[in-house]
Amino acid sequence: MKILLVEDDAALAAELSRVLRAAGFALDLARNGVDAGHLGETEIYDAVVLDLGLPKRDGVAVLQDWRAAGRTMPVLVLTARDGWSDKVAGFKAGADDYLVKPVRVEELVMRLRALVRRSQASGAPRITCGPLVFDPGLGTFEHHGLPLRLTGLEWRVLCCLTLRKEVVVPRAELIERVYDGDAEVDSNSVEVIITRLRRKIAPASIETVRGHGYRLMPAGAA
Repeated sequence: MKILLVEDDAALAAELSRVLRAAGFALDLARNGVDAGHLGETEIYDAVVLDLGLPKRDGVAVLQDWRAAGRTMPVLVLTARDGWSDKVAGFKAGADDYLVKPVRVEELVMRLRALVRRSQASGAPRITCGPLVFDPGLGTFEHHGLPLRLTGLEWRVLCCLTLRKEVVVPRAELIERVYDGDAEVDSNSVEVIITRLRRKIAPASIETVRGHGYRLMPAGAA
């Protein structure tokens, strides 16, 4: 899952980036409202963490523009503005959730996962594909009832495939959603990750659709 983090405080942005990446998210970082507005309008994100007090353009105005342009990604507002009128303005602009600084990073991760679950998994508490089970709220995978140990990149790829199970996910979309915006991506990096995943679950569960991408299928159905 890929997150847009919009935060102008350099120290806080670095800490949140570290925590979110450790939790399995890929992310892009914007430090002002103009850059945030552009990224939110042109890139695909599973969710956004948005500060309101931003240089160049206020976060509320950025969010209003996204919603007016039809951008529906979940937005969690993270701000020092704790007044009731500020919260009302944020929700009226289109926020899906609201946290006041300072924030417990564990709560931030849990709320982000809940937002993504509601938007992408149609509210289903667990997603099953053969012996593979994904809990979007907890961010955990099980295979044949046992916890599946994955690296961060493996988790991101398998998450994308599981949320779109039995649907072909283009290779370019996997790269966009799995890697940070400034990451250098080798031409065969996705293939390497897919190969590792096939060793951890049934090899035939991840089908290669030549010229298109990959599709997660129940074991024996591909």
